[in-house]
Amino acid sequence: MKPAEVQVGPEIVVDMQGGIADDLPDYVREKVAAALVRTSRPVLWVHVRVVRHGDPSRSEGVTAHGNVDLGGRPLLVHSAAATPRAAVDLLVERLRHRLERLPRGHRPRRGHDDGEAPGAGEPEIVRHATNSPVPLPVDEAVVEMDDLGLNFHLFVETLTGQDALVYRDGPTGLRLSRASGGPDVEGSHSVVVTVSPQRPPLLDTAEAVERLRVTGLPFLFYVDADHERATVLYHRDDGDYGLIDPAAR
Repeated sequence: MKPAEVQVGPEIVVDMQGGIADDLPDYVREKVAAALVRTSRPVLWVHVRVVRHGDPSRSEGVTAHGNVDLGGRPLLVHSAAATPRAAVDLLVERLRHRLERLPRGHRPRRGHDDGEAPGAGEPEIVRHATNSPVPLPVDEAVVEMDDLGLNFHLFVETLTGQDALVYRDGPTGLRLSRASGGPDVEGSHSVVVTVSPQRPPLLDTAEAVERLRVTGLPFLFYVDADHERATVLYHRDDGDYGLIDPAAR
């Protein structure tokens, strides 16, 4: 009689920064492991980073970032709270919610190319706010984008007060676009970025969806015609569209 096989879970790597108690990694691993039982997809690895920020003006001074590899597809979650455990609890709650919403199998991205008319079976638009709860300098926005494991990041720039997008592109590897366009603002950043002088297009949601579909781009940065705030429409891994909308708060 063969001995029973022991099920080994994925490696859960926990990084901490900013004077956080040493027992937190075990707490994170226990909570995340319990959440992962909600998916039948293979979980290859998990990386969680918890950071206590030194800015006393932030009411939610601790952020937690999670990156889960689901069979080669990244699932990213983010939270902010007043304490490390509260940030972890909120992160795990959001992870559970995301896992429960995943389809049983990966759906191909859908569009109008198959000849079907718009309506049932079309991708849905999942609207959510930006991950940055407060205005940021460009340099910090780049760091936050890296922390979240993203390829683009919508934020409000501290110096100009404008909606802005930093993303991976251009000769420097990073590009910055502002809602008003125009030349770069002196002293706005120390990180090397390529600044786009073009103003993003003014579109409604339907026009943005059509432009994203026609161009085949992974995401579209534009100014929403309804509320005149910069917005990002992008392709989600489940085949739907994600809409990062500052007005969604």
